[in-house]
Amino acid sequence: MSLKEEDRRIIIEMEMEKAEHTFAEQSVLCKAGLWNTLANRLYYALFHAVSALLISEGHEVGTHKGAVIRFQQYFVKTELFPVEDGRFYAQMQTMRENADYNCSYDVSEEEIRSRIEPARQLIEKIKRYIKNKGMYTPLKP
Repeated sequence: MSLKEEDRRIIIEMEMEKAEHTFAEQSVLCKAGLWNTLANRLYYALFHAVSALLISEGHEVGTHKGAVIRFQQYFVKTELFPVEDGRFYAQMQTMRENADYNCSYDVSEEEIRSRIEPARQLIEKIKRYIKNKGMYTPLKP
């Protein structure tokens, strides 16, 4: 991806802010018992964080499946992130797709609640990685 460094930083900051705001929606969705929607929002929070990560390294984001593949290729296979993180992100992408498009599939409360904390942890891990590279300073304190 050929962006000026300042433009790249702005996009990274915007993606991480979107990841955090989208993740924050989980508390409202839990209270409302909207498990399919919660799966969607957790996935999209991860997608925005992974997008920021890919952009920080100069990679294209592409499609949702492409982002999963690129995360595996550039960060899991190179051991920058553990295999479990790659597996979790791919599972969340599949769960979101099923919840959104498969009328015979419903995410259970138990199934999705157990994924809230791992999603938060992966977003934080991505944020730390980007910060350590000097590519992320939050827009808002």
